[in-house]
Amino acid sequence: MSMGAYDDDEHERRERKNGAVDTDFSDDRTVYRGSVEYEAGESAEALLDQFRELNGS
Repeated sequence: MSMGAYDDDEHERRERKNGAVDTDFSDDRTVYRGSVEYEAGESAEALLDQFRELNGS
């Protein structure tokens, strides 16, 4: 078979492989560690003004 030739069997094999859904949920995380921090920063309008300033608009 030449390079780039269509291989019907390979196409079907890939379709079966990609069509299979992995339903194994044993990898679910049950323990969560860490923290989330956020700052209630500037208003949306102030951020848009800063964006316009940086773009030179």
